[in-house]
Amino acid sequence: MVGLSVSPEISLADEPVKIQAWGLLPDQIITLGAWLKDEKGHIFHSRAFYKTDMEGKVDLEKSPATGGDFHGVCPMGLFWALKPKIPFEMLIKHDVVGSPFLIHLELYSSLELKLHEAEPAATKVIERWYSAPGVQRILIREGRIRGALFLPPGEGPFPGVIDLFGGIGGLLEYRSSLLASHGFASLALAIYGYDDLPISFGEMDLKYFEEAAQFLCDHPKVSDDGIGVVSICKGVEMALAMASYLPQVAATVCINGSNAVNGSNLFYGDLVIKAIPYKMEKIVSIDFQSISFTNLIDDPRKPEFQDSILPLEKARGPILFMVGDKDQHCNSLLFASEAKSRAEKYGKKDVYVQCYPGAGHLIEPPGFPFCPVSQGSYFPLPVTWGGELLPHCRAQETSWKQLQEFFRRNIRCSRWNKL
Repeated sequence: MVGLSVSPEISLADEPVKIQAWGLLPDQIITLGAWLKDEKGHIFHSRAFYKTDMEGKVDLEKSPATGGDFHGVCPMGLFWALKPKIPFEMLIKHDVVGSPFLIHLELYSSLELKLHEAEPAATKVIERWYSAPGVQRILIREGRIRGALFLPPGEGPFPGVIDLFGGIGGLLEYRSSLLASHGFASLALAIYGYDDLPISFGEMDLKYFEEAAQFLCDHPKVSDDGIGVVSICKGVEMALAMASYLPQVAATVCINGSNAVNGSNLFYGDLVIKAIPYKMEKIVSIDFQSISFTNLIDDPRKPEFQDSILPLEKARGPILFMVGDKDQHCNSLLFASEAKSRAEKYGKKDVYVQCYPGAGHLIEPPGFPFCPVSQGSYFPLPVTWGGELLPHCRAQETSWKQLQEFFRRNIRCSRWNKL
């Protein structure tokens, strides 16, 4: 009897699974496919071809894919390669507590170029959750703060982290819910395009982020000896501003962003940091289907932009830049290198740059599918993010572990509870 097994069948979205097929003929060509339906009803799918061993088995931890959406030994390749049936859709989980993504795995006993037109020999449906049992989600609408706080089970205190995204807007919670699943109290903080916040990304008021940082430090289940900030894209500018000016910030992770203020001025009381103007005329059209913003941000090394660079040498704690060298959204490796050079010039030795060869802009938690281009709400054409499938997704696995280790090492967690 032909069989297909997945272990575990219920898991967190950032955890690996083991996939095996058996009961087939030796040296038989088979097709393994995966698909899911997101919360909008859109289908994402992947497939790969394999040749069975002499016992009629395929083990994705040992067996190389011979073709399909990826090649070689790649245990999580069917998850990494999930792509939208409707071009340029991005897979995003919004209900991170109430329901999982259901991923359908299918085994076909021959090479199938058109899935779903043949009957699979075996199927499995697995659950991929975005929060562990016991994780608490608290919607935050206090003062000016808008977001969602995720707390691990237990009394704490837990290391606190503020989670910032960039130009996508709204409230994204999946990274915070996964961080809480691994022992962090994580505040997913909305910046714009949510609730009563501004509709678009305008001038940035650091007081808003200061209020959020103090709120998290004051929470009875959060260690009050400093918090971390994790950010990506446009959120990196705010993360660096927080690190530079707010004493509450003890450690900062910046994923593919700039070391200077761009596009919109930054305010903090009487302090004004004028933004480097965007060079809209430098937007590049790629194959008339998508656009690249690689050259949108001007070179911060120019003399006239020195006052726009964020003074990260003032930061209380360490800063880790995580960058993909195939980022086609911004020149993140240049910005990170310049930030490190500036820090060293002023005697700050704890700024680190981790570059991931082959990775693009959207470095997500592991298990998330590779997204080289997607349609954004605020752009007329799909946006190119860059990267290569296998090295990008391997970078997601590596960076996720490094991010957690960095915060655990640098956010001191007192042993007493404030309750």
